[in-house]
Amino acid sequence: RGPNEKERNPMDLVSLKQRFGVIGNSELLNRALEVAVRVAPTDLSVLVTGESGVGKEFFPQIIHAYSARKHNKYIAVNCGAIPEQLMESELFGYERGAFSGANPKGKTGLLEAAHGGTVFFDEIGELPLPMQVKLLEALDKHAFLRVGGTKPVSVDVRIVAATNRNLAEDVEQGRFRKDLFYRLNVIPILIPPLRERKEDIYALALDMLDRHNARHGCRKRLSPEVIDLLLSHSFPGNARELGNIMEWMLVMSEGNVLRPEGLPLAMRQGGAAQAAAPAE
Repeated sequence: RGPNEKERNPMDLVSLKQRFGVIGNSELLNRALEVAVRVAPTDLSVLVTGESGVGKEFFPQIIHAYSARKHNKYIAVNCGAIPEQLMESELFGYERGAFSGANPKGKTGLLEAAHGGTVFFDEIGELPLPMQVKLLEALDKHAFLRVGGTKPVSVDVRIVAATNRNLAEDVEQGRFRKDLFYRLNVIPILIPPLRERKEDIYALALDMLDRHNARHGCRKRLSPEVIDLLLSHSFPGNARELGNIMEWMLVMSEGNVLRPEGLPLAMRQGGAAQAAAPAE
């Protein structure tokens, strides 16, 4: 079932956040969400950028769910997790007998499997240069050759990519193809870091605390001193670091009130960047 008329209004984000578990109400976060909803009905490529741990993975899901492709497949590809020697066969598939050890029936690649739907390329900056060439060709021609194949395979997919790298800088240094960068960066969405949306820190911390209390039957709460320390921390690891810190406190605290002494030592001593290291 698609979103109702109220959800289609980009200015009404309450139901969207509830649906996807997005926490925060800062102007910067809301602005990024509004862009995602506005661009969703189109077939334009979207490049989601932001530091590690800011929650970029929500945005491709939102774009797919609010698009005309929502009833078709959504496939996420982590470009940093697939070995380079397997990348081509994973993305484009292969014909039977294409190479030694291949499945005798051949294999359908992820792009072909997502036909009619959306493909999310996470960590797109990690895609090897040879695969950048083949991906660009597939996007431009809406077709590609499987490994060992001679007959083009037609494909119709919407591409959303994400990275925590500066792709424009990678282009200048020859690590990323300029033509693919411009092909992906039709609609850029920048997810601001947590230090630029301080008002979201408290909401995220409370949400994490509520989920912990519900899971373990606890009634723990944050002391005002802990709230002040959290709000003054720069969070170089963003929401992921906040999650580490909250887990650390919830495990280490003995009472129902989370106090500063339950925080990692580095954070109590001035909020160093390594505050979440013990939890990791």
